[in-house]
Amino acid sequence: MAKKSYVVWFSDVGKDDGALVGGKGANLGEMTQAGFPVPPGFIVTSKAYAHFLDESGLRNDIKDTLHGLDVSNSNELERASKKIQKSITGSRFPDVIAREVIEAYFSMDVGLSRHARVAVRSSATAEDLPGASFAGQQSTFLNVEGEASLLEKIKEAWASLFTARAIFYRETKKFDHFQVGIAIPVQKMVESVSSGIMFTIDPVTNSKTTIVIEAIYGLGEMIVQGMVTPDHYEVDKKSLTVTAKTIKTQEKKMLRKQHENVIVQLSQLLGSKQKISDEAILEIAKIGKNLEKHYYFPQDIEWAIDASKTIYIVQTRPVTTMGKELSAVSSETSAGRVKKIERKLLVKGDPASPGIQSGPVKILGSMKDLDKISTGDVLVAEQTNPDYVPAMKKAVAIVTARGGRTSHAAIVS
Repeated sequence: MAKKSYVVWFSDVGKDDGALVGGKGANLGEMTQAGFPVPPGFIVTSKAYAHFLDESGLRNDIKDTLHGLDVSNSNELERASKKIQKSITGSRFPDVIAREVIEAYFSMDVGLSRHARVAVRSSATAEDLPGASFAGQQSTFLNVEGEASLLEKIKEAWASLFTARAIFYRETKKFDHFQVGIAIPVQKMVESVSSGIMFTIDPVTNSKTTIVIEAIYGLGEMIVQGMVTPDHYEVDKKSLTVTAKTIKTQEKKMLRKQHENVIVQLSQLLGSKQKISDEAILEIAKIGKNLEKHYYFPQDIEWAIDASKTIYIVQTRPVTTMGKELSAVSSETSAGRVKKIERKLLVKGDPASPGIQSGPVKILGSMKDLDKISTGDVLVAEQTNPDYVPAMKKAVAIVTARGGRTSHAAIVS
């Protein structure tokens, strides 16, 4: 591995370097070395984050803000989070780190008539541990261009280690806030025509014979945040044949327009079409099968396809939500101990985490309503994202109008 203190290239690191580059960064390096189609990039290491905290003198201020914090109080949690994030983004970027970052970034400009457009991602050093999923808890920034913008987005990514959802999750999982570091992968941006998520195991039934792929038009941020309901495809892992397809109507997509990411409406005709071809489904599934073989473990994978129909893998992580494989009929039912009761069907949808629960229904119109949720409630919202984690912790069930079973909110819940 390279000896640079604060910046390493994907090709410098592998799956055993999580302490330096976080789980996401380690896997980007591992896939790059193994020859998978990963967009090139570099990683601002966890050492850089630690140096920033030391040079800025923020450690004690952050500790004081978190001391005695009641994370079950949403308003108090939000105030503490905003205070810490503001102190991080308002602090000076260390020169010694900036020089390495800018040098690496400019080297990505070769052959371009402009500065490279990159995705700035977050890679916590405690990601994807057994019994814990940090999916979507830190920020990602797409289509970042120019060295000044890059440095600002790196600071914002550092600050996202202290979002309300991240503070809450670490407290409830008993992680020391300063034992969790963060690295920042900076990756060449894929101008996605289509994008999505793939599980090399069925995330609902835990069937190891099925690969599940979900797909949307445009940038992948809308699928991971549960903002749209994706197409759903299932592939038999052994034969690599498509066994099921559910085509959903996508009303909107995210794309780059001029110098910003915008959400545009889609026509009914376009939005109701299959988002990727059958050939692309099988090619993505083949990559997933090879990744699972490489890691010897089921994978949760983010992919993108550009206008040239090239498939890229932008992230992989172990599936942290595995349990027993569910059978179609429970043992209690087969033994005749469950009484079937006829009821009028009111609504149905796609399960992300099957089970049976009941409780008072609380409908959330926005993040401002999180305090409405009490322990034992059924949380109902148009969509959720990882910011809802404090409320999810209290709810016995979650129902949303949008989002797929592979979104970050579904994984975390």
